[in-house]
Amino acid sequence: MANEESTNGVVLFGKYEIGRLLGVGASAKVYHATNIETGKSVAVKVISKKKLINNGEFAANIEREISILRRLHHPNIIDLFEVLASKSKIYFVVEFAEAGELYEEVAKKEKLTEDHARRYFRQLISAVKHCHSRGVFHRDLKLDNLLLDENDNLKVTDFGLSAVKNQIRPDGLLHTVCGTPSYVAPEILAKKGYEGAKADVWSCGVVLFTVTAGYLPFNDYNVTVLYRKIYRGQFRFPKWMSCDLKNLLSRMLDTNPKTRISVDEILEDPWFSSGGYKLDRVLVKSQMEESRTGFKSLNAFDLISFSTGLDMSGMFEENVGLSLVERVVSAKLPERIVKRVEEVVGTKVVVKRLKNGGGARLEGQEGNLIALVVIYQLTEELVVVEMKKRGKGDEYNAQLWKNKLRPLLVELAEKQEVPVSR
Repeated sequence: MANEESTNGVVLFGKYEIGRLLGVGASAKVYHATNIETGKSVAVKVISKKKLINNGEFAANIEREISILRRLHHPNIIDLFEVLASKSKIYFVVEFAEAGELYEEVAKKEKLTEDHARRYFRQLISAVKHCHSRGVFHRDLKLDNLLLDENDNLKVTDFGLSAVKNQIRPDGLLHTVCGTPSYVAPEILAKKGYEGAKADVWSCGVVLFTVTAGYLPFNDYNVTVLYRKIYRGQFRFPKWMSCDLKNLLSRMLDTNPKTRISVDEILEDPWFSSGGYKLDRVLVKSQMEESRTGFKSLNAFDLISFSTGLDMSGMFEENVGLSLVERVVSAKLPERIVKRVEEVVGTKVVVKRLKNGGGARLEGQEGNLIALVVIYQLTEELVVVEMKKRGKGDEYNAQLWKNKLRPLLVELAEKQEVPVSR
């Protein structure tokens, strides 16, 4: 922004006129803005690049949220329009939910009628089912992260703590302890691993209980006491709650995740399906460039990372222990790039192609990971090729890089292509 301190009336990149401040968090400020071309309202989340570079965990959460929002397109999930950057800031332009948080709606009315709550809850379950079908587990569902638009429709937001399927360990479970205390599932507190989908169902149960009862099922000033109540499933239903709703909540707030109701079972529950309701088949946009091209495409956030020297490639579990060596732009087809990798490394290296033609894993004869080649779509004609390798390796691996992989990068970037590595 032209003036980082006084933002009201500033036009961002000639496209968005910044308005009032909507909220301030520990890591970002959120402003209302107007798209000058269309006149429509948007929300702009402003993040300092310095904070990203200085805080690896925060940077990982931001990248995860962006990558997740790119794959989720649903009427009840906040929409990400684009990512922009100045010299010192990154701007996320997202859908504006005019009516604010569901928390504020409940606070005004003290509690919602079951019919009113059921409408919101159906939208929440529809959004959560869509997330799970795309391999995304929110892990921080709460009233503060549920917004309402001008048509009183619910919008799920804040995917910074979300997990994706490739974070699941060999035991089939997630292990990161996260979430908001009053909404967290007991199995997460047990620190023995948990199913993301079942943990989300628990949090949805806390949301439904709170909006219909007017208070949280689990609450205490002492966090230790609070966690004990959650772990034991100690809560009381209000007198005015219907038997059908109590039955549903009892199944959602079951402390045993193995017997806890699933999302698909919720759809068949009497209270949820009252009046013959069936979940509509939601029409969603195609999954961006990834589904059209068959391999991962770069978004603006990726390009920002490239241009600033902010390497976030090691933030996900599959890249642990790898370091970015070099990155080049190439006009060669992804299939041809992978084939050339196979040709140059020889028989002593096992080349395992990544799904959808997105690159390859280079492994030793014993299955040890030597290097990773990742291909991203930049434009219709160009791709970005990243090569990552182990920080430490034996002499053979060092020679493999020097004599084979490094010359291959030069070959891929020859003539009209230019390197974009740091």
